[in-house]
Amino acid sequence: MSTAEILEEISKLTPEEREEIRMKLVEFEDDTLSPEQWAIVDARIAEHEANPQSAIPWEDFKATLEKKYGL
Repeated sequence: MSTAEILEEISKLTPEEREEIRMKLVEFEDDTLSPEQWAIVDARIAEHEANPQSAIPWEDFKATLEKKYGL
């Protein structure tokens, strides 16, 4: 199956199925981060879980990046 075919099929999946695939892809990439980088990721996840209302919508964050960096 080609990459294009896989991407086409992924678009047909439910959000839950896509999340499952996303998590599996992260597992494949686990070895690309150093232990120090994983510690940062874990700390940020813990911060979010302790204070989830501090999160902002992606659209707001993206707009901030575009304004600040001209992306």
